[in-house]
Amino acid sequence: MGDATKANEIEDRLIDFAVRVIKVADALPRTPAGKHIAGQLLRSGTSPAPNYAEARGAESTADFVHKLRIALKELNESSVWLRIICRAELLENSLLADLIDENDQLCRIVNASVKTASSNNNK
Repeated sequence: MGDATKANEIEDRLIDFAVRVIKVADALPRTPAGKHIAGQLLRSGTSPAPNYAEARGAESTADFVHKLRIALKELNESSVWLRIICRAELLENSLLADLIDENDQLCRIVNASVKTASSNNNK
């Protein structure tokens, strides 16, 4: 599988992740806490896909790494919000298990890309 194919696959997974986050945010209770968490989760969970797309069009390796790091930061934040939703029992935990797993996998993938690109840049 070529680099572009792999990158397209990762971008698609990030888009699917964003869509699933939107659905979770819509399902949260319309309480003050639910609304607050929905807003935070929407911001962090929908931003990795466009940040990844921007990274793919980066003007330099440093720019690429910087944009990937932003995507990773947002994925890490989303992970925390999803765990808060579970612990606060705002939604049925079983509904979130697959999304949390996908979030963890995406974090590992993007983190590996950051490390690879950083080490290539330092050679």
